[in-house]
Order: sequence, then structure tokens, then C-alpha cells
Amino acid sequence: MNRNETGVGYSAVVLDIEGTTTPVSFVYEVLFPFARAHVAEFLAKNWEDEAVQAAVAQIARDVAADVAAGVEGARAVDVESQQSVVESVLWQMDADRKATGLKDLQGQIWLNGYVHGELEAIVYEDVPRAFKDWREDQVPVYIYSSGSVAAQKLLFAYTGFGSLKSFLSGYFDTTTGPKREAQSYRDIAAGIGHAPERVVFVTDIYEEAVAAREAGLQAKIIVRAGNKELPASHDFSVITSFDELF
Repeated sequence: MNRNETGVGYSAVVLDIEGTTTPVSFVYEVLFPFARAHVAEFLAKNWEDEAVQAAVAQIARDVAADVAAGVEGARAVDVESQQSVVESVLWQMDADRKATGLKDLQGQIWLNGYVHGELEAIVYEDVPRAFKDWREDQVPVYIYSSGSVAAQKLLFAYTGFGSLKSFLSGYFDTTTGPKREAQSYRDIAAGIGHAPERVVFVTDIYEEAVAAREAGLQAKIIVRAGNKELPASHDFSVITSFDELF
């Protein structure tokens, strides 16, 4: 009899990445600086690539929406100018914009870094152990992150523990919907074919946990070193390791 049959209380797992499977420091001190440092060179070498041009076109659309909405600092992008795109990418990163085009281009830059051995993804030591246990118990595991699906796949393909992609059943990003809106979690539960109350979502962000619970999912907050401080008073279950989910 597997753990799921003994009453763990969920039939599917959905995980955040930053601060949940992967240290916040890896994202902010390694991935983002790498993209910033290499964006100009990457565009110069790959400007004619179809995927790059698709990302550039999306960046222009994203920023046009920001301009129309009056977002401070937003300026229209000239899709014929590499310099204009570089300036827009750096502005979006400085403003911490969660834009689809930006995430797409960052993912392409990171892929280049992973393939050439310039990057290696960091995951917490309990992650591969939990992935193996969930597979043994036939509990599917999904990822839901603000980073693009392509970037998510890269991260789990190039970890210090080797590739962990085979343990994952699917990926979701903000094209599904914002992470702080309940409808996004309803759509994920429907998409993976599990009743919301049988899905557990693990995140380090309180507002995401609120949205998931509003959608009917089980929501747990994980506390890792360097994570954002939680509200002084809340009623969510708090864990410090995936081991506590068994």
C-alpha cells in the first residue's frame, strides 16, 4: 500500500519554484544577473532566430500595454533595434515586471548558459528525494511558477543532482493566469484532472497560498532560509521541508 492510500490527503502536488524548490538567491544572484550580463551579446548573435524574434515581438506588445496603462518608465520598443530591446529588457528587469516576452527571452539566454556549462541549477536537497517518493506513490507533480515553462524545464534539466525532468508531469506559468488569483488554480486543477480539494499547492508566498485555498486547493507555506517573512498571524500549515508532506 502506498502513502497516498494510507491517507496523505492529496492525489497531486503543485509546486512553486523560487523559495520552494530553489533558493531565492539562485534566481536573484545567479539567473537574473546572467540574463542581464548576456542579453546584448545573445541578441547580437541570435537576432535572426525565429524564437528570438517571437520573444522580441512579445516584449514589444507587453511594453505597449504598459505604456497604455501609464506604467512609470515604460517606453515603446523599436523591434528593428537591438539596443531598444536591450534597454527595454533591462528596464523590465529593474522594475521586476512579470512579462511573458521578457520571461521567454530570459529562458533562451539561460538555455544557452546551461548548454555551454556556464549555469547549473540549484534545488534543495529534499527535492530529488521527494520527487522519487511521489513517483513511488504514483502522485503526479506539477510546477507553477512565474518563470516561463521553457525556463522551468531548463532549471530541472540542469541541476546539481542531474536532470529531474522525468519526475514532473507538467508545468504552468503566468500564461495560465496570475499566481495571486484563485481562477488560475481552478484552471490548473481542471487541467490536470484532479478535484481541487485533492491537490496540494506548496509555495513560500502567503498571497499565493490565499489564492490557492480560495480555489479549493490545499495550500501549504514552506519556510526556507532567505524567504520573504510571513504575516505575523495566519492559519496556514507551515513546513520547512517536503519530507513533512509524507
